[in-house]
Amino acid sequence: MSKSNRLEDAIQLIILLLVGLMAGAASFTHVHEWTMANSPAGTGEWFGWANAVISELTPTASGLEVRRRKRNGQPIAYPMAVLIASAALSIAAQIAVAKPHPTGWLIAAIPALAFLALTKLVLSRTTTPPATAVPESANALQTAVTPPAHEDQEHADTTDRTLQRPPALPVLNLPTPALEGHR
Repeated sequence: MSKSNRLEDAIQLIILLLVGLMAGAASFTHVHEWTMANSPAGTGEWFGWANAVISELTPTASGLEVRRRKRNGQPIAYPMAVLIASAALSIAAQIAVAKPHPTGWLIAAIPALAFLALTKLVLSRTTTPPATAVPESANALQTAVTPPAHEDQEHADTTDRTLQRPPALPVLNLPTPALEGHR
């Protein structure tokens, strides 16, 4: 990895952490307030914070699960449904405590939307494996087992393209050792 790539990764990580901390503080507070405003009298403050932790961290955990399942070739429908439902719940909590006006709704939803967007950017990141050089011996082997071009041309009209025959193996004329007693 180049020095500039490492620097970009470090800057992106710092931005993600700052946005995550600020978005988390705002989102957790909104969910806490929404929970407490809609809970029965006498409900402990801990319940509001518990709801905040649950509703705000579930989308991130679901996103990680989606990524893990994609990497392993497993179905992603369930974690994707959980991600969408929990993200919708988080945004609903943000909007519920906002001033009843589109501007208030937008301002209240910014922390959750920003955090979801940055999480998606990070979780959708792909790594490209470095190109590996083909050893010279592998090139020599490929040359040795590839049939001459005229052989393929000879059968080009009669061979179905969907049923290509494998390349012919070379005939090796190796000297055979003399067997004892058979002279």
